[in-house]
Amino acid sequence: MSAPIVRSRAALAELVAGWRRAGETIGVVPTMGALHEGHLSLVEGAKAGADRVVVTLFVNPRQFNSREDYEKYPRTEEEDAAKLAPHDVDALYVPGPEDVYPPGFATTVSVSGLTGVLCGAHRPGHFDGVATVCTKLFRQTGADRAWFGEKDFQQLQLVRRLSADLDLGVEVVGCETVREADGLALSSRNVRLGAEARRAAPALHAAMTEAVAALRDGAAAGPVIDTAAQAIRAAGYDEVDYLELRAVEDLRALDRANVPARLFAAAWIDGVRLIDNLPVT
Repeated sequence: MSAPIVRSRAALAELVAGWRRAGETIGVVPTMGALHEGHLSLVEGAKAGADRVVVTLFVNPRQFNSREDYEKYPRTEEEDAAKLAPHDVDALYVPGPEDVYPPGFATTVSVSGLTGVLCGAHRPGHFDGVATVCTKLFRQTGADRAWFGEKDFQQLQLVRRLSADLDLGVEVVGCETVREADGLALSSRNVRLGAEARRAAPALHAAMTEAVAALRDGAAAGPVIDTAAQAIRAAGYDEVDYLELRAVEDLRALDRANVPARLFAAAWIDGVRLIDNLPVT
């Protein structure tokens, strides 16, 4: 049996009101669909951490930097509902654009500091779109807790700051990145890779893993990152947007891993932009 699909804000509000009257906690897993095992691991986390679980499916136009990328994003609602069926979620919320951005909508939520680096520097406005839609979805679902993957660690930290700064009352839970057997981080964009690019794609994780080992031994970031970037390009990647060592707390750039840190990367292969990050300390 597929997950129950709720399409309107009003119908969801009625469900949420009933759960609230019963004193139940609500967990939300925000997604743009094209679900994979990474998403389903978040759902399992939510099932263990809340009485009721809502998975949202909304391809958010405000976080895309090009109309082409937005239109190419896979839309697989029927398959997504079937994948959720064994997990017994309480609702798959699939709002229409008018439920999220009604006519006359003129508000943008922006989180400074965390968003001007890494993906934020290469995708202007992207994180404003993320912050705005998360604010809307948290309010509409009545969430007490929300689950996000660490694959997009910058997004995770952004949403944590958003919830704290705006007193949204949502505990944001980060879950480890789920990977293929060859190390490639699961992503909805992976399905767009051709066969040759798919074989080459794990080189990103491999190069990062070697770099992390050196950084953990106290090596300076500059030479280590240069070597890793060369290896990524040599493996078949067309371009490396960034490969940077940054502090976990505030994403400031680091020369060495002398505080809790992660290595972040974004690179292009076969017209697809892949991101990844690994803990260093």
